[in-house]
Amino acid sequence: MTIVIEGVTKHFGSFRALNEIHLTIPQGKLVALLGPSGSGKSTLLRVIAGLEHTDQGRIHIDGRDATTLDVRHRNIGFVFQHYALFKHMTIRQNIAFALQIRRVPKTVVRERVKELLGLIQLEGLGDRYPAQLSGGQRQRVALARALAAQPQVLLLDEPFGALDAKVREELRVWLRRLHDEVQMTSIFVTHDQEEAMAVADEIVVMNQGSIEQIGTPAEIYDHPKTPFVMSFVGPVNILSGSTARLFQSQGWESSSEQGSLFIRPHDIDLRPTAHPSTVAACVRRVTDLGWEVRVELELPNRQPLTAFLTRSQLRDLSLQPGEAVFVKPRAAKAFLPKLDCVI
Repeated sequence: MTIVIEGVTKHFGSFRALNEIHLTIPQGKLVALLGPSGSGKSTLLRVIAGLEHTDQGRIHIDGRDATTLDVRHRNIGFVFQHYALFKHMTIRQNIAFALQIRRVPKTVVRERVKELLGLIQLEGLGDRYPAQLSGGQRQRVALARALAAQPQVLLLDEPFGALDAKVREELRVWLRRLHDEVQMTSIFVTHDQEEAMAVADEIVVMNQGSIEQIGTPAEIYDHPKTPFVMSFVGPVNILSGSTARLFQSQGWESSSEQGSLFIRPHDIDLRPTAHPSTVAACVRRVTDLGWEVRVELELPNRQPLTAFLTRSQLRDLSLQPGEAVFVKPRAAKAFLPKLDCVI
């Protein structure tokens, strides 16, 4: 099912939560709405669900105008951050609830619940109550309940936000596998860049009620179109003024008064000796994160700079706090008025 959003605007009093949003969600895609708090992503999800009404603009679901359609008639499954399971019902009863209120025959309900318990890998736990499950298991039950009535669209609002890091990572993998199996148009809201990159087919980056960029995870990360996208999606060093001028010898020839220079930490080479077009820096801190090493540096004008190294690179360099090192960016990006220059 394809969702088309045309010029949607939404106000809450004098606050404009959505500003003329134009967006198409292709059929069968898993799309992330990514942005900081207050960017409008949850409001957009609720507008699609019919839980909020638009002030202007139209929403088309599967080719029909759903702008004023009641939430009950949109055939949408909704999963909230805090599960919203019925505490007095068993897992089996929670999953069956949406089918029972639709007066689906008991034999059909029983088979559908059995199928969904298998899908969420909780066979044998159907007679337990929500309080007897872990947070990750409860979130899977919430997903199964949303899928029970076989909706055409699945909407998830920060579905893993209440879980610890390890469980979130496991559920990301599980959600991606689930989506590939059921092939349902799905939209999920998150402020976690890593989560969006790991799960989504496409990412919609939002900021202050507007869409900054739409693209695949690789497009968003490697080819950001605005300073906000580059600074929000992934770690970045932002250099301006005299610091940017230090790196003009790398081929970036725009003056620092016109814009800043953005450099990803993993795009910084560190060398033990000076070479043409390197800049001297002082090592301030080396942090071994297990999967990579973060090196905090200080440039001659006291501007901080962060570089990411592999553990083998660290062994070769043998860096210690207080040592001098020489910096050379492999790639940098400048966002200038009416100009997007990549070197």
